[in-house]
Amino acid sequence: MSGEVTKFLKEHYRHFNAATVIDAADAYIKHISTGQRMMITLAGAMSTAELGRSLAQMIREDKVHAITCTGANLEEDVFNLVAHNDYKRIPHWRSLTPQDELELFENGFNRVTDTCIPEDTAMRRIEKEMLKYWQESDQKNETCAPYQFFWKVLKDAEVQKNFQIPKENSWLYAAMEKDLPIFTPGWEDSTLGNMYTAAHISGKVKRVHTVESGIQTMVRLAKWYENVAGNDGVGFFQIGGGIAGDFPICVVPMLHQDLKKDHIPLWSYFCQISDSTTSYGSYSGATPSEKITWGKLGVDTPQFVIESDATIVAPLVFAQVLGL
Repeated sequence: MSGEVTKFLKEHYRHFNAATVIDAADAYIKHISTGQRMMITLAGAMSTAELGRSLAQMIREDKVHAITCTGANLEEDVFNLVAHNDYKRIPHWRSLTPQDELELFENGFNRVTDTCIPEDTAMRRIEKEMLKYWQESDQKNETCAPYQFFWKVLKDAEVQKNFQIPKENSWLYAAMEKDLPIFTPGWEDSTLGNMYTAAHISGKVKRVHTVESGIQTMVRLAKWYENVAGNDGVGFFQIGGGIAGDFPICVVPMLHQDLKKDHIPLWSYFCQISDSTTSYGSYSGATPSEKITWGKLGVDTPQFVIESDATIVAPLVFAQVLGL
Protein backbone atom coordinates (compact mmCIF):
# COMPACT_ATOMS: atom_id res chain seq x y z
CA MET A 1 0.00 0.00 0.00
CA SER A 2 1.38 3.40 -1.00
CA GLY A 3 1.39 6.47 1.21
CA GLU A 4 1.37 10.13 0.30
CA VAL A 5 5.12 10.40 -0.31
CA THR A 6 5.11 7.49 -2.76
CA LYS A 7 2.01 8.80 -4.53
CA PHE A 8 3.69 12.19 -4.97
CA LEU A 9 6.87 10.64 -6.32
CA LYS A 10 5.07 8.40 -8.78
CA GLU A 11 3.07 11.35 -10.03
CA HIS A 12 6.03 13.67 -10.56
CA TYR A 13 9.17 11.49 -10.84
CA ARG A 14 8.52 10.25 -14.38
CA HIS A 15 11.64 10.82 -16.45
CA PHE A 16 15.43 10.83 -16.46
CA ASN A 17 17.15 10.60 -13.08
CA ALA A 18 13.86 10.98 -11.23
CA ALA A 19 12.37 7.96 -13.00
CA THR A 20 15.35 5.85 -11.94
CA VAL A 21 14.46 6.62 -8.32
CA ILE A 22 11.07 4.98 -8.86
CA ASP A 23 12.46 2.06 -10.87
CA ALA A 24 15.15 1.31 -8.29
CA ALA A 25 12.65 1.45 -5.40
CA ASP A 26 10.17 -0.79 -7.21
CA ALA A 27 12.90 -3.33 -7.93
CA TYR A 28 14.07 -3.15 -4.30
CA ILE A 29 10.53 -3.94 -3.12
CA LYS A 30 10.25 -6.82 -5.58
CA HIS A 31 13.62 -8.19 -4.50
CA ILE A 32 12.87 -8.39 -0.77
CA SER A 33 9.25 -9.47 -1.31
CA THR A 34 10.55 -12.80 -2.61
CA GLY A 35 12.49 -13.35 0.62
CA GLN A 36 15.88 -12.32 -0.72
CA ARG A 37 18.30 -10.34 1.46
CA MET A 38 19.51 -6.79 0.89
CA MET A 39 22.82 -5.24 1.89
CA ILE A 40 23.13 -1.46 2.17
CA THR A 41 26.55 0.17 1.95
CA LEU A 42 27.22 3.60 3.46
CA ALA A 43 30.05 5.81 2.29
CA GLY A 44 30.70 9.48 2.99
CA ALA A 45 29.16 11.03 6.08
CA MET A 46 25.64 9.68 5.89
CA SER A 47 25.36 9.40 9.66
CA THR A 48 26.22 13.06 10.17
CA ALA A 49 23.60 13.78 7.50
CA GLU A 50 21.20 12.00 9.90
CA LEU A 51 20.25 9.27 7.45
CA GLY A 52 19.44 7.25 10.53
CA ARG A 53 16.06 8.96 10.66
CA SER A 54 14.95 6.83 7.70
CA LEU A 55 17.48 3.98 7.69
CA ALA A 56 16.62 2.97 11.25
CA GLN A 57 13.02 2.35 10.25
CA MET A 58 14.17 0.30 7.26
CA ILE A 59 16.16 -1.86 9.66
CA ARG A 60 13.30 -2.19 12.14
CA GLU A 61 10.94 -3.33 9.37
CA ASP A 62 13.40 -5.94 8.04
CA LYS A 63 13.99 -4.14 4.75
CA VAL A 64 17.77 -4.32 5.34
CA HIS A 65 19.66 -7.47 6.27
CA ALA A 66 23.30 -6.34 6.46
CA ILE A 67 25.27 -3.11 6.31
CA THR A 68 28.77 -2.36 5.11
CA CYS A 69 29.95 1.07 6.15
CA THR A 70 33.00 3.16 6.80
CA GLY A 71 34.25 3.61 10.35
CA ALA A 72 33.16 7.24 10.09
CA ASN A 73 29.52 6.23 9.60
CA LEU A 74 29.66 3.92 12.61
CA GLU A 75 31.07 6.49 14.97
CA GLU A 76 29.24 9.54 13.65
CA ASP A 77 25.88 7.91 14.31
CA VAL A 78 26.93 7.56 17.95
CA PHE A 79 28.51 11.02 18.12
CA ASN A 80 25.19 12.51 17.02
CA LEU A 81 23.33 10.38 19.53
CA VAL A 82 25.30 11.68 22.53
CA ALA A 83 26.26 15.22 21.47
CA HIS A 84 23.59 16.45 19.07
CA ASN A 85 22.85 19.56 21.14
CA ASP A 86 26.46 20.69 20.84
CA TYR A 87 26.66 20.37 17.06
CA LYS A 88 26.94 23.56 15.05
CA ARG A 89 25.33 23.93 11.63
CA ILE A 90 26.77 26.42 9.14
CA PRO A 91 24.37 27.06 6.24
CA HIS A 92 26.90 29.33 4.47
CA TRP A 93 29.68 26.71 4.53
CA ARG A 94 30.64 27.35 0.88
CA SER A 95 31.81 30.85 1.73
CA LEU A 96 33.97 29.99 4.75
CA THR A 97 37.49 31.39 4.59
CA PRO A 98 40.59 29.48 5.75
CA GLN A 99 40.59 31.74 8.81
CA ASP A 100 36.97 30.76 9.54
CA GLU A 101 38.00 27.10 9.32
CA LEU A 102 40.91 27.71 11.72
CA GLU A 103 38.58 29.36 14.21
CA LEU A 104 36.27 26.35 14.11
CA PHE A 105 39.25 24.08 14.77
CA GLU A 106 40.50 26.23 17.63
CA ASN A 107 37.01 26.15 19.17
CA GLY A 108 36.96 22.35 19.09
CA PHE A 109 34.85 21.71 16.01
CA ASN A 110 35.47 19.33 13.11
CA ARG A 111 33.48 20.32 10.02
CA VAL A 112 31.63 17.93 7.71
CA THR A 113 30.13 20.12 4.96
CA ASP A 114 27.53 22.20 6.85
CA THR A 115 27.79 20.35 10.17
CA CYS A 116 30.47 20.79 12.82
CA ILE A 117 31.07 17.91 15.23
CA PRO A 118 32.25 18.91 18.72
CA GLU A 119 35.58 17.34 19.65
CA ASP A 120 35.10 17.16 23.42
CA THR A 121 31.47 16.17 23.92
CA ALA A 122 31.30 13.77 20.96
CA MET A 123 34.68 12.31 20.00
CA ARG A 124 36.53 12.43 23.30
CA ARG A 125 33.47 11.36 25.27
CA ILE A 126 33.08 8.22 23.17
CA GLU A 127 36.84 7.58 23.20
CA LYS A 128 36.75 7.48 27.00
CA GLU A 129 33.84 5.02 27.01
CA MET A 130 35.29 2.92 24.20
CA LEU A 131 38.75 2.58 25.76
CA LYS A 132 37.49 0.57 28.72
CA TYR A 133 35.85 -1.96 26.38
CA TRP A 134 38.94 -2.19 24.18
CA GLN A 135 41.04 -2.84 27.27
CA GLU A 136 38.55 -5.35 28.64
CA SER A 137 38.64 -7.39 25.41
CA ASP A 138 42.40 -6.93 25.13
CA GLN A 139 42.92 -8.51 28.54
CA LYS A 140 40.74 -11.47 27.52
CA ASN A 141 42.62 -11.94 24.20
CA GLU A 142 39.24 -11.38 22.58
CA THR A 143 38.74 -9.95 19.09
CA CYS A 144 35.55 -8.05 18.25
CA ALA A 145 34.41 -6.21 15.13
CA PRO A 146 34.25 -2.41 15.37
CA TYR A 147 30.45 -2.41 15.49
CA GLN A 148 30.44 -4.87 18.39
CA PHE A 149 32.44 -2.42 20.49
CA PHE A 150 29.97 0.32 19.59
CA TRP A 151 27.14 -1.93 20.70
CA LYS A 152 28.84 -2.36 24.07
CA VAL A 153 28.95 1.43 24.37
CA LEU A 154 25.30 1.83 23.31
CA LYS A 155 24.21 -0.67 25.97
CA ASP A 156 26.13 1.19 28.69
CA ALA A 157 23.63 2.76 31.10
CA GLU A 158 25.85 5.80 31.68
CA VAL A 159 26.03 6.45 27.94
CA GLN A 160 22.29 5.97 27.50
CA LYS A 161 21.64 8.67 30.10
CA ASN A 162 23.40 11.12 27.78
CA PHE A 163 21.40 10.41 24.63
CA GLN A 164 20.33 13.75 23.15
CA ILE A 165 18.13 12.49 20.31
CA PRO A 166 15.55 9.69 20.34
CA LYS A 167 17.33 6.34 19.97
CA GLU A 168 14.76 5.58 17.26
CA ASN A 169 16.72 7.97 15.01
CA SER A 170 19.95 6.00 15.38
CA TRP A 171 20.45 3.39 12.67
CA LEU A 172 23.20 1.73 14.70
CA TYR A 173 20.89 1.35 17.69
CA ALA A 174 18.25 -0.20 15.42
CA ALA A 175 20.90 -2.55 14.00
CA MET A 176 21.88 -3.54 17.53
CA GLU A 177 18.27 -4.37 18.40
CA LYS A 178 18.01 -6.53 15.25
CA ASP A 179 21.47 -8.08 15.69
CA LEU A 180 22.23 -6.97 12.14
CA PRO A 181 25.64 -7.98 10.73
CA ILE A 182 27.84 -4.96 9.99
CA PHE A 183 31.07 -5.00 8.01
CA THR A 184 33.53 -2.11 8.29
CA PRO A 185 36.51 -2.18 5.94
CA GLY A 186 39.37 0.24 6.55
CA TRP A 187 38.16 1.01 10.07
CA GLU A 188 41.51 2.58 10.91
CA ASP A 189 40.54 5.44 8.57
CA SER A 190 38.23 6.96 11.19
CA THR A 191 38.46 9.04 14.34
CA LEU A 192 38.05 6.06 16.69
CA GLY A 193 40.35 4.03 14.46
CA ASN A 194 43.04 6.66 14.94
CA MET A 195 42.36 6.69 18.67
CA TYR A 196 42.68 2.89 18.84
CA THR A 197 45.99 3.08 16.96
CA ALA A 198 47.23 5.69 19.43
CA ALA A 199 46.07 3.52 22.34
CA HIS A 200 48.04 0.59 20.95
CA ILE A 201 51.18 2.64 20.31
CA SER A 202 51.03 4.10 23.82
CA GLY A 203 50.55 0.66 25.36
CA LYS A 204 47.02 1.17 26.64
CA VAL A 205 45.88 -1.67 24.34
CA LYS A 206 48.46 -4.42 23.84
CA ARG A 207 47.04 -6.42 20.91
CA VAL A 208 46.69 -4.98 17.40
CA HIS A 209 43.85 -7.40 16.60
CA THR A 210 41.68 -6.72 19.62
CA VAL A 211 39.64 -4.94 16.95
CA GLU A 212 38.93 -7.08 13.89
CA SER A 213 41.21 -6.46 10.89
CA GLY A 214 40.18 -6.00 7.27
CA ILE A 215 41.11 -9.57 6.33
CA GLN A 216 39.13 -10.92 9.28
CA THR A 217 36.20 -8.79 8.14
CA MET A 218 36.36 -10.23 4.61
CA VAL A 219 36.43 -13.78 6.03
CA ARG A 220 33.34 -13.00 8.10
CA LEU A 221 31.61 -11.44 5.09
CA ALA A 222 32.37 -14.50 2.94
CA LYS A 223 30.82 -16.79 5.54
CA TRP A 224 27.77 -14.54 5.83
CA TYR A 225 27.21 -14.37 2.07
CA GLU A 226 27.60 -18.10 1.64
CA ASN A 227 25.11 -18.73 4.46
CA VAL A 228 22.37 -16.37 3.30
CA ALA A 229 22.66 -16.15 -0.50
CA GLY A 230 20.79 -19.39 -1.20
CA ASN A 231 20.15 -19.92 -4.89
CA ASP A 232 19.11 -16.35 -5.67
CA GLY A 233 21.84 -14.14 -4.25
CA VAL A 234 21.77 -10.95 -2.20
CA GLY A 235 20.83 -7.42 -3.25
CA PHE A 236 23.33 -4.56 -3.11
CA PHE A 237 22.14 -1.00 -2.44
CA GLN A 238 25.15 1.29 -2.52
CA ILE A 239 25.09 4.81 -1.12
CA GLY A 240 28.15 6.65 -2.39
CA GLY A 241 31.32 4.93 -3.56
CA GLY A 242 34.73 4.09 -2.21
CA ILE A 243 35.69 1.23 0.06
CA ALA A 244 32.22 0.87 1.59
CA GLY A 245 30.99 -0.37 -1.79
CA ASP A 246 34.11 -1.86 -3.37
CA PHE A 247 35.03 -4.07 -0.40
CA PRO A 248 31.81 -6.08 -0.01
CA ILE A 249 30.95 -6.45 -3.69
CA CYS A 250 34.30 -8.22 -4.21
CA VAL A 251 33.28 -11.11 -1.96
CA VAL A 252 31.42 -12.88 -4.77
CA PRO A 253 34.29 -13.05 -7.29
CA MET A 254 36.57 -14.04 -4.42
CA LEU A 255 34.30 -16.98 -3.58
CA HIS A 256 34.06 -17.94 -7.26
CA GLN A 257 37.55 -17.36 -8.59
CA ASP A 258 39.78 -17.87 -5.55
CA LEU A 259 37.82 -20.50 -3.61
CA LYS A 260 36.30 -22.17 -6.71
CA LYS A 261 32.80 -22.16 -5.21
CA ASP A 262 30.93 -21.99 -8.50
CA HIS A 263 27.56 -22.63 -6.89
CA ILE A 264 27.56 -19.23 -5.13
CA PRO A 265 25.12 -16.85 -6.87
CA LEU A 266 26.07 -13.38 -8.06
CA TRP A 267 24.68 -10.25 -6.43
CA SER A 268 21.07 -10.25 -7.57
CA TYR A 269 20.17 -6.54 -7.43
CA PHE A 270 22.36 -3.46 -7.73
CA CYS A 271 21.67 0.21 -7.19
CA GLN A 272 24.17 2.99 -6.59
CA ILE A 273 23.35 6.54 -5.57
CA SER A 274 26.30 8.66 -6.62
CA ASP A 275 27.16 12.15 -7.81
CA SER A 276 30.44 10.91 -9.26
CA THR A 277 30.97 11.69 -12.95
CA THR A 278 30.44 8.57 -15.04
CA SER A 279 33.90 7.27 -15.84
CA TYR A 280 35.52 3.95 -16.53
CA GLY A 281 38.66 5.21 -14.80
CA SER A 282 37.22 5.34 -11.29
CA TYR A 283 35.32 2.82 -9.23
CA SER A 284 32.70 5.27 -7.99
CA GLY A 285 32.03 6.53 -11.51
CA ALA A 286 31.98 3.16 -13.25
CA THR A 287 28.65 1.97 -14.68
CA PRO A 288 27.21 -1.24 -13.19
CA SER A 289 27.80 -3.12 -16.46
CA GLU A 290 31.54 -2.92 -15.83
CA LYS A 291 30.98 -5.12 -12.78
CA ILE A 292 29.83 -7.95 -15.08
CA THR A 293 33.40 -8.26 -16.33
CA TRP A 294 34.61 -8.72 -12.74
CA GLY A 295 32.16 -11.49 -11.91
CA LYS A 296 30.14 -9.38 -9.48
CA LEU A 297 26.86 -8.89 -11.38
CA GLY A 298 25.10 -10.91 -14.06
CA VAL A 299 23.62 -9.83 -17.38
CA ASP A 300 20.12 -10.17 -15.90
CA THR A 301 20.82 -8.45 -12.58
CA PRO A 302 18.57 -5.38 -12.14
CA GLN A 303 21.00 -2.45 -12.29
CA PHE A 304 20.40 1.20 -11.44
CA VAL A 305 22.53 4.30 -11.04
CA ILE A 306 20.86 7.36 -9.54
CA GLU A 307 23.09 10.34 -10.25
CA SER A 308 22.25 12.62 -7.37
CA ASP A 309 23.00 13.60 -3.79
CA ALA A 310 22.36 10.59 -1.56
CA THR A 311 21.11 12.82 1.27
CA ILE A 312 18.23 13.78 -1.03
CA VAL A 313 17.58 10.50 -2.82
CA ALA A 314 18.11 7.74 -0.26
CA PRO A 315 15.28 8.85 2.06
CA LEU A 316 12.94 8.98 -0.94
CA VAL A 317 13.80 5.44 -1.97
CA PHE A 318 13.40 4.29 1.62
CA ALA A 319 10.03 6.02 1.85
CA GLN A 320 8.78 4.03 -1.12
CA VAL A 321 10.13 0.75 0.25
CA LEU A 322 8.43 1.52 3.58
CA GLY A 323 5.17 2.38 1.82
CA LEU A 324 5.11 5.95 3.09
